[in-house]
Amino acid sequence: MNVINDYIGKCRGIIDGIEKQSGEIQQAAAWFSETILAGRMVHVFGSGHSRIMVEEMWPRYGSFPGFNPIVELSLTFHNLVVGANGQRQAMFLENVSGLAERILRNFDLSSQDTALIISSSGCNVVPIEMAENFQKKGIKVVALITKEHSENSNSKRTDGKKLSDFADLILDTGAPLGDAMVTIPGLYTPVSPGSTVGGAILVNAIKAEVARLLTEASQPPTVLSSAAIVGTALAVELFEKAYDEHAHRLSRLYRSVGMNIQES
Repeated sequence: MNVINDYIGKCRGIIDGIEKQSGEIQQAAAWFSETILAGRMVHVFGSGHSRIMVEEMWPRYGSFPGFNPIVELSLTFHNLVVGANGQRQAMFLENVSGLAERILRNFDLSSQDTALIISSSGCNVVPIEMAENFQKKGIKVVALITKEHSENSNSKRTDGKKLSDFADLILDTGAPLGDAMVTIPGLYTPVSPGSTVGGAILVNAIKAEVARLLTEASQPPTVLSSAAIVGTALAVELFEKAYDEHAHRLSRLYRSVGMNIQES
């Protein structure tokens, strides 16, 4: 049995499934481009390993300003595994109700903003409450989940609601129930998950479409680019310009933080 080819073949199936979601990808990109053209930001959040997709969106080569990566170390720092800052604590914290509201308390949100919330299961409390709080502010939410896994899993919320219940649009990674895709003879449990593969493809497909829409609107994005492609001088110029733009966009999210609360 060639388990390598088995995994690669299942990844091809994921790609085929994502291609069928082109309409949903285009809609997400349309919303996100409207936000960026308005001078606002697309909030991108994921806890646990969903952090991978947050950082895939921005900042890295081939990406551009307009996205606000919300990554909480307490929910995503897995390197130590056990002991202080270990995985047990992170998995506990991502199911603490009220934490999402405290995270978003740091930002001055606008209905012009949009959000991408990533959670393979769509069943953990913090990602669900992030989406719920965004929608309360009139912000459109795109949920990136694994549909088969989410539909066959139980929500950690007491009311049973999942991330999909607070989404204006749902994208599916195409991974199977349980995520792991390869069964090895003699090994009871499957290995090699697929949600990261599907999630990364979806994120970059959205990114490409957003870049096209911004360019067609005569506001082409400032893309972080390798010196191997554009030369050292231009790569440095784009780097500085992109990060400056990110800082300026982010500053608008802090400008009026708490003012409405103090006035009420």
